[in-house]
Amino acid sequence: MENLNLPSYPYKLKKVDDKIYIYDSLRRKYILLTPEEWVRQHFVHFLINHHQYPKSMIRLESPLKYNSLLKRTDIQIFGRDGNLLMIVECKAPYIELNQSVFEQAAQYNKTLKAKFLTITNGMKFYTCKTDWEKLEVEFLSDLPTFT
Repeated sequence: MENLNLPSYPYKLKKVDDKIYIYDSLRRKYILLTPEEWVRQHFVHFLINHHQYPKSMIRLESPLKYNSLLKRTDIQIFGRDGNLLMIVECKAPYIELNQSVFEQAAQYNKTLKAKFLTITNGMKFYTCKTDWEKLEVEFLSDLPTFT
């Protein structure tokens, strides 16, 4: 897998029938290693170890009904009040983080109404804060630290 622009962590891999799996400490099981999963696992550890997001507040691959289609968000983070705080859309490192990637994540967030939205390909990430009352979006220079 490609080196990412995220801090490394002591990940665990295993090989079964010529396929490689990575251990997901939140779901407590091995997940098929794809470029997107590589990014997701690194970003989760970045959230936990460098921005103080508690493991108990993070949910992975949560279902979402959008335009009567069943979709999944890559990462959902909840606040201490139980409300959705942030969604994170992960892409493979070779996927450009362009307007269409942001619009896909923003469409999901119109349904979910998280305060923060992040897109990442493991090489870079962009985070914005949404004021749902004023319908204003502000791009941030960094991820907010969990408080």
